[in-house]
Amino acid sequence: MTPVRAWLVRLGGLVGWGAGVVACAWLLGVAPMSHPWDGPLVWGGVAAGGVAVRVVALWALALVTRRERMPVPRVSLRKGGAALGRRRRRGDGRLPLSRLSDDFALSDSELWVKGRTAVVWLLVAFTSGAMFACLMSMSTSDRVERLRDAGAEVGTARVVGKPLRIRAELGDEDRAKGYASRLALAVDGGPERLLVKGAYTYDKPRAGTRVEVLWARSAPELGGYVNESKDLPTLAAGRWKAFPDDELGGAALTAFVLVAGVFGAVLASVFSLAPDADSLQERAWSVPAQTVRGLFVVGLYLAWRPILLGQEASVASYLFAGGGFVLILLVYAFTTGF
Repeated sequence: MTPVRAWLVRLGGLVGWGAGVVACAWLLGVAPMSHPWDGPLVWGGVAAGGVAVRVVALWALALVTRRERMPVPRVSLRKGGAALGRRRRRGDGRLPLSRLSDDFALSDSELWVKGRTAVVWLLVAFTSGAMFACLMSMSTSDRVERLRDAGAEVGTARVVGKPLRIRAELGDEDRAKGYASRLALAVDGGPERLLVKGAYTYDKPRAGTRVEVLWARSAPELGGYVNESKDLPTLAAGRWKAFPDDELGGAALTAFVLVAGVFGAVLASVFSLAPDADSLQERAWSVPAQTVRGLFVVGLYLAWRPILLGQEASVASYLFAGGGFVLILLVYAFTTGF
């Protein structure tokens, strides 16, 4: 009969991947929302917990199985018999940590093993693409959250006076793709002079130029937010929306399709078809390989946690979270045997 620990290994993996997919699906559209981002925070925690249970159960299964397979030493009255028994006890009957698959795998079918591996790699690519898309569409302005907390709305405004501190944002071939400036705006149906720092427009602003502005009627002292590359109505609503209708939303969608779709299909094909089924089965139950993956997943969640909460994160957390979409591919590649 299969031990309970073996079922905990399977259940931990299922819960970890299921919750991880839900968390990453949340990540695709949390950028317009206010912190904390409870969806990916909670589901990410469940995923990390499931992976931790899987690793602990796998270690317990390996150690208990090894102990059960240790042979009972034979008592010998001949001289040197005890020493011989000790040598046999050390050299025989030991179960390598990576061969649990011989006893506890559900099926040895090559189709099952390779199909399961392909699904795992598609999920890895989906996770990587979701993290990358979230990072690309994430707002870097705290002003948006302050305006949203004060009841932000989108209005049409006219530039009054001369724009200050105009700086061209250069794109390909050193051509200006937009302009950052400091503006004073007269909002239709609102204040006659609303200050906007760091306004971004595609055309060079002048007195009389009409722009859309995000502002709060209850707190005009907060100023406004102008960025023609952003979907301001979506930011004002603060609702979940995957791939907003703006410049970064389109780039995030393209990146997600390339990583999760195209790149994922390539990786799933390579890492499920190239290794033999026995090697893939062995790695699925390998204590060292699964421990490395588990520690990485838990560490990745801890790195993302302050970002999801809207708290100040350390440099190490930002680097780990920012590079997570690449690191997850590398970790799973290096822990997959050929």
